[in-house]
Amino acid sequence: MLTIGIQLYTLKNLINTNPKLILKKLADLGFKEIETYDFSKGTLWGLTPENLLKELKKNKLKSSFGHYGLESMLSGNMDEIKEVIETAKILDQKYIVIPSIPEHLRKTNSAYVALADIMNEAGEICKNFGLNLAYHNHSFEFKTLENSDRCPYEILLQHTDSKLVTFEIDIYWAYKSGISPVGLFENYPGRFELWHIKDMNKSYQELNTEIGNGSINFKELLLYKEMTGVKHFILEQENFEIPLYESLRKSLNYISKNLAI
Repeated sequence: MLTIGIQLYTLKNLINTNPKLILKKLADLGFKEIETYDFSKGTLWGLTPENLLKELKKNKLKSSFGHYGLESMLSGNMDEIKEVIETAKILDQKYIVIPSIPEHLRKTNSAYVALADIMNEAGEICKNFGLNLAYHNHSFEFKTLENSDRCPYEILLQHTDSKLVTFEIDIYWAYKSGISPVGLFENYPGRFELWHIKDMNKSYQELNTEIGNGSINFKELLLYKEMTGVKHFILEQENFEIPLYESLRKSLNYISKNLAI
């Protein structure tokens, strides 16, 4: 059975006010893992990594993955990934995730090839510390550049070493850009160890909704589970039409009963 986590960006309007209470509420709902973000100046939402780990253990939660900005690393400064590794090791994380690529670093196809080389180098460093490097997409990676027959996302897949870099595919953003993940799953088997589970509002694609309530057929995607090598489902939702915790409960129940099998 796959574990079910939640990206804490889902609670971006609350997490800074009382992170300890938020973690307890998520544990009470039934989540087992959390994905961190917003690491800055040695803390996460005002908590040192050591104190955050204490709160996770208190609530029987794990943080197997974290989003880290890594803009300096993507420009070639490997000192940044080494600093992030220290935090990831304290939190007992298994994946360091690149959440996005700054616009000024992704203007051309050749820039993406260079980024892939940097990811390979960083992935090698992570591997030496028992960690995995992953890349999380938005929609811009699926828009072709320079009249190319390949989108930037495929350039990253083709030029990164599968032993050093895995992918956290954001299902919503793939569909939002007009791409079915199925083709990616078939062409690049074993490359998608992390899935961001996020549904699309049937009436307005710019909005999210509870898993199973939107237009994305997650049960169909589940047929490709073995092919993709997925190990973790991570819920994320960026906007809500019903109370937040009610929404999370509905999504978690749907994932537990229909997907995490």
